[in-house]
Amino acid sequence: MAAARGDAKGAETEFIKSLSNNLEQSLICGLYFLQRLSWRKTMIELAGNTVDDHWRIPGGMWEHIRAILPLERPHPKGGRPWIPARRCMDGIFYVLRTGCQWKALPRSFGAASTVHLRFQQWRAVGVFERLWREGLQKYDARRGLEWGWQAMDGAMTKAPLGGKGTGPNPTDRGKKGTKRSLLTEGHGIPIGVAVDGANRHDMKLVGATLEAMIIERPQPTPERPQNMCLDKGYDYPEVRELVVAWGYTGHIRSRGEERLEKGTVPGYRARRWVVERTHSWMNRFRRLLIRWEKRVDNYLAMLHFACAWIAFRAAGVIG
Repeated sequence: MAAARGDAKGAETEFIKSLSNNLEQSLICGLYFLQRLSWRKTMIELAGNTVDDHWRIPGGMWEHIRAILPLERPHPKGGRPWIPARRCMDGIFYVLRTGCQWKALPRSFGAASTVHLRFQQWRAVGVFERLWREGLQKYDARRGLEWGWQAMDGAMTKAPLGGKGTGPNPTDRGKKGTKRSLLTEGHGIPIGVAVDGANRHDMKLVGATLEAMIIERPQPTPERPQNMCLDKGYDYPEVRELVVAWGYTGHIRSRGEERLEKGTVPGYRARRWVVERTHSWMNRFRRLLIRWEKRVDNYLAMLHFACAWIAFRAAGVIG
């Protein structure tokens, strides 16, 4: 009996030691995995908070933006303060330049939903349209807008999500696309833009583009006439009549005719190419290269922001 009780006590002791060792190992493994999880979370947060300053708005342009932003009123029911306006505007600019989804916005700009909400609020009160106007006024004061020679042209881009202002693209197997019709002054600075479906003919957008001119246009005079350069896609009687009604002298040339006149007419200068270059500039903003906005007013706000950037850069505000 004594031997049996001794064997049972020894077995119980061994079981307790084994359980203690297993518990210790479990605690060590648990602490190890918690440490790894915390380290990984920290690295993800650091990666999300690290954004090159190349994607942020320069200080010179921010001063103009801050002057036109609406005042931020405190929440009526209290709560957290607003995210700084500059961080939100940097986030909007990041989306414009990179073309990333709103939900993929780095956390350093704030919550993606908050930045998108600010974008909607600022778009509704016309912040981006006013910013474009400010850029043109700045450029006019420093360099001078060239009203004597203006040019208009259209460009089509993909619009996979559809929405208002989209249509079947005849050059992309009928897939959904959008067309932006752009008006520039003589140096290629955008002064008007209109949006419609990709299946809309260029000549149908002339009136809408002229009416969308963002800055007041001086009246043409015999001493200071204003010329409008268009390609053969606009060679229709109604376009010529509309151009004359707006006080322009129309110049509708194909590329072949421009090359021929450049070789035969002394001092001849091609004028229409500046609007094509501006379309190329706008395609560098990847949010415009493919339209992901279903709402046309959101897409127009992005276009206005890009046009404002081009104007401020040409004025020397952005290095």
